[in-house]
Amino acid sequence: MSLSDLIRPITSNGGSNRYNVTPEWLQGRTCYGGASTAIALSAVKAAYPDLPPLRSVQVAFVGPLSGEIEVEPELLRRGKNSAFVSCALSGADGIGARILFLFMASRPSEISFLDLPTPEIFAPEDRLIDPAKLPQGFLTNFELSEWVRDGGIIRRWSRFKERAGLDHEVEFVAIADALPPAAMNFAKEWAPISTTTWQLNLVSDAPVSRDGWWLIEARTLQAGHGSSSQSMTIWSSDGESMATATQSVAVFI
Repeated sequence: MSLSDLIRPITSNGGSNRYNVTPEWLQGRTCYGGASTAIALSAVKAAYPDLPPLRSVQVAFVGPLSGEIEVEPELLRRGKNSAFVSCALSGADGIGARILFLFMASRPSEISFLDLPTPEIFAPEDRLIDPAKLPQGFLTNFELSEWVRDGGIIRRWSRFKERAGLDHEVEFVAIADALPPAAMNFAKEWAPISTTTWQLNLVSDAPVSRDGWWLIEARTLQAGHGSSSQSMTIWSSDGESMATATQSVAVFI
């Protein structure tokens, strides 16, 4: 099932929509976080089609989501320049995620500052991972480059295999969570992980990459007591910074 198919509701009833999360979109026993966010954003855009550009996303991953899930968007406030929309995602085990979206139009400002230099890295096509070596689950939907690991930092290129017809913002939030926690660099062996909270802040009105490739970096800020905290940055294939993020991840090791 492609991302386009995943974000298409199987039923729609007023403000509630039902979707089917199939095994190829699972991360462990729950829906991959980027896919959950993409489903919610797609439902929000369908319910409120005249929203300004997406600026920020706050996600609490409460519990597992798989199989048929219900998605309920709710407009919390609409002003002249911005809108806050909440979205609840529920499955067989109850609430799985609560997501808050901020949409806000650009406006003139005397403040202009950007300090997100693009790291030097190989072209994605030069060091692609053999798809046969990828584990089953959500990663099978991506083309991925090899890792670049440096202490508490992980970087790599990511692109969807099938992306035709996708809304740019939906595609972007779906790919923005494609890295594991950078703290796993310090682990002696791989272990189960689970994102608990994630905030994504877009720094561009139009999150588009010319050829679909995105460079994603995760930088460990803290790790211990069974969890890690990290910052993230995402660049387009032309080196334009598109978003920053912070993420808290439970690490079961």
